[in-house]
Amino acid sequence: MDLKTVAEQAARDLEGKSPQEVLRWAADTFGDRFCLSSSMGDAVMPSLAASVKPGIDVIFLDTGYHFPETIGTRDAVDFVYDVNVRTVLPLLTVTQQDEAEGKDLWRTDPDRCCALRKVEPLGRALEDYDAYASGVRRDESPSRADTPVVQWDAKREMVKVNPIAAWTQADVDAYIEQNEILVNPLVEDGYPSIGCRPCTFRVAPGEDPRSGRWKGSQKSECGLHV
Repeated sequence: MDLKTVAEQAARDLEGKSPQEVLRWAADTFGDRFCLSSSMGDAVMPSLAASVKPGIDVIFLDTGYHFPETIGTRDAVDFVYDVNVRTVLPLLTVTQQDEAEGKDLWRTDPDRCCALRKVEPLGRALEDYDAYASGVRRDESPSRADTPVVQWDAKREMVKVNPIAAWTQADVDAYIEQNEILVNPLVEDGYPSIGCRPCTFRVAPGEDPRSGRWKGSQKSECGLHV
């Protein structure tokens, strides 16, 4: 199977389809070689994936810097939904990273910190799969505006599935309300986009939801989706 060709064809065929239809295609095409990655801002993607592929693996990157609420959301998702949460750790603990790279790398070189604590662990975890799904949406930021529902991830040489790429925040909110979906408590506390604790700040009403990430810097992506 030429995965790149499969991804390009699926991007054309599945544009405009529902998230469930996109996920069904991925589950039928890749079987147990298909998983989901989730940052546990909410359980929208685990809920959708479980409705199509019960028991699906959900990759969660425990960076060592998460809010307690995020860890709690991860545990709740694993308990409530028919998914198998796989927690993946960086190669170095926070203490070991401080010793090797200098204290608080997230402050001195956030790109390097994300590479060590997010990008490398995800790449390692995805070695067991041919395709993975994310909750990336086009309306989240200009860098994500052209996100296809299926794409070729050249960096990891695998298929990336973005079932809710075309959804707006209103669509997400409606799905959460209609299906009583678990949501990270931090969302109601002013954190609409949740990452690591040192690099995530509250957002004022009306501000860009992602403006609380790496506030005061030019950084807007951790590197997982670019």
